Amino acid sequence: MIRPGATLGVLGGGQLGLLFALSARRAGFRTVVLDPDPQAPAMACADWTIVARYDDTEALLRLSESCQAITTEFENVPAASLEFLATRGVVRPSALSVAICQDRIREKTFLADNGFLTAPFIVVAGSSRPTPETIAPLLPGILKTSREGYDGKGQWPIDTIDDLFSVTDTLPGPFILEKKLDLDRELSLVIARGSDGRTALYPVSENFHERGILHLSAVPADIPQEISGKIREIGEAIAQGLDYTGVMAVEYFLDRSGRLYVNEMAPRPHNSGHYTIDACVASQFDQQVRSLCDLPLASPRLLSPCSMGNLLGDLWPEEDLPDFAPILSEPRAKLTLYGKKSPRPGRKMGHFTVLGESVRESASLSRSILTRLYQNVSALPSGKDRTIS
Repeated sequence: MIRPGATLGVLGGGQLGLLFALSARRAGFRTVVLDPDPQAPAMACADWTIVARYDDTEALLRLSESCQAITTEFENVPAASLEFLATRGVVRPSALSVAICQDRIREKTFLADNGFLTAPFIVVAGSSRPTPETIAPLLPGILKTSREGYDGKGQWPIDTIDDLFSVTDTLPGPFILEKKLDLDRELSLVIARGSDGRTALYPVSENFHERGILHLSAVPADIPQEISGKIREIGEAIAQGLDYTGVMAVEYFLDRSGRLYVNEMAPRPHNSGHYTIDACVASQFDQQVRSLCDLPLASPRLLSPCSMGNLLGDLWPEEDLPDFAPILSEPRAKLTLYGKKSPRPGRKMGHFTVLGESVRESASLSRSILTRLYQNVSALPSGKDRTIS
């Protein structure tokens, strides 16, 4: 057990690293952050910082010598760096867990091998083209890079075989081609798991996306108890299958026939779990600190139905902050900004959480706030996401 007063290390200085460091500081821990960007958000609140690449051996040595345990804030840190650090101290989650989750081919293979239902897919790699007979059952589909795609990046809609080859013949692979499902809802579950195998599961979140980026999350998801129970059962089984220690998220698709699919896993706190900061007994970042330190997990209990809206760089004027009056004038809303220096369209700059008497009320208020925020912005979200019933 690692007690308050110790120093914790984190690979990555983005908003997830920032929120981890804030939770750690509140619990009495010091933090050291390693990131190649000296202006990364977490650098502002860490006790010590190391500006270096994630594969810089000397920097990794300095990190391991300065703290009692190390975690990561995103899945694209080199697994080899985590393996190296694990030879010198406590690292959670494991390099193997991160390596599986950061590569869609390994991720889909793990899920399929362990009996979890995913969208039908094939691997498209190397110079050998898949046959038309192999491709046809997966059309229309979505082509995804095997690594580093997120927030809609590295993904292409594929309606014909020619669409597929126009991408795979011009860009380096490998790729995964997934069949497009007839979706009813997109859902996610945040799980905290200790080294002793005990878990704390948060309520299921229903997620709405615009341009491939999370726009709004509503909690608890308006789904039958049977579906919620199955989501929780699958999530725990995935965490157990990975022998996972830390906080992870599992994303799901529910199609219009009621079939539940696992979409992907994230070996870290998740954007759809930011509501836990304001609406739960303990946040996902509090649990990340506890699981890293072998402390007992806290209660994940939801205190109030809520919703969370993302604030993207589209809102930012060139040299000033947006007018946050629609959020600040609402007594049930709470604003969180990440302190990023360079806003750009699609970049996550902050979020807000709204607590309500019901998830419908909260989500309706969040939609109203988002509409008012974006009313003078040319990149107004389309508003095509399904209304919560």
